[in-house]
Amino acid sequence: MKSLAELKAIKDRMKDKVVLREGTNGVRVVVGMATCGIAAGARPVLNACVEEVNKNGLTDKVTVTQTGCIGLCQYEPIVEVYEAGKEKVTYVKMTAEKVKTVVEKHLKGGNVVTEFTVAAQK
Repeated sequence: MKSLAELKAIKDRMKDKVVLREGTNGVRVVVGMATCGIAAGARPVLNACVEEVNKNGLTDKVTVTQTGCIGLCQYEPIVEVYEAGKEKVTYVKMTAEKVKTVVEKHLKGGNVVTEFTVAAQK
């Protein structure tokens, strides 16, 4: 059993990560976390998204969340980026390393990383 002080410290430490997943900011990053996505490595991708958004100071602009099946199992792990007034961008076969590139170039720089998108796979 944890003391109240220990529980409060855990809550404070995890607060940024939870807020990222529940926020209502202008850009929404959604990671497919159905069984196929998890089996393909979506959990480290989700964690990398949360960490990179936090590390790059984008918490006021970007919300990271998860969803169930996106329907493109052969392309898992999948990350979708929704921005108001723009077409959805679907990144496929994602890794934690690719997340760093997407955060730097797309979320910070405004440039879609086309070689990671579903369109580049066809």
